[in-house]
Amino acid sequence: MTATDSPKTGLREKKKAKTRAVIQANAMRLFREQGYQATTIEQIADASEVSPSTMFRYFPTKEALVIEDEFDPMLIELYSRQPPGMSPIQAFLQTVREGSARIPPEARRAVRERMELIYSVPELRAANMSQMSETLNLIAGLIAERTGKDRGDLSVLALAGAIIGAVLGAHAYCASHPEEDYIDAIQDALEQMDRTMTSG
Repeated sequence: MTATDSPKTGLREKKKAKTRAVIQANAMRLFREQGYQATTIEQIADASEVSPSTMFRYFPTKEALVIEDEFDPMLIELYSRQPPGMSPIQAFLQTVREGSARIPPEARRAVRERMELIYSVPELRAANMSQMSETLNLIAGLIAERTGKDRGDLSVLALAGAIIGAVLGAHAYCASHPEEDYIDAIQDALEQMDRTMTSG
């Protein structure tokens, strides 16, 4: 760490995170008011007081405005902190528990709104499934580090796929149960999966 990079880098990252949050919030407001299809990139950029080119540096596609969030870095950090004696699924479950405690109510509501929009727009569903493939590889990497196996090992990929399946199950459940909290549903699905695997 040098005298020139720490405070400035911290402030710069905070500013970027704030700008990103403002863009996504404005996009969701416009999608809610006008509909996803009717809302343009130019309208979102104008509402956020940035240029379209600047907006695309934060969100490379219109779909990314809905399907992307800031939680992956937090989950990676929390997962790496879990005790080595935990199984991969138990470590992931504990990660979700700890991460859930950090997410304020307004952020939970925002997640729920984005999930509902994803389920209602075909191109968003397709983009979300594509992103799930990337998430599977991310989870496989975390499992590989914990188990000492190769990330391409079938057992690693199968377990990562099972975790993704639990998340998708929570998606589907919440789509038909609007009273349910999306993050709580993911935690419940993972707990059921852990009980099933533990009971053999």
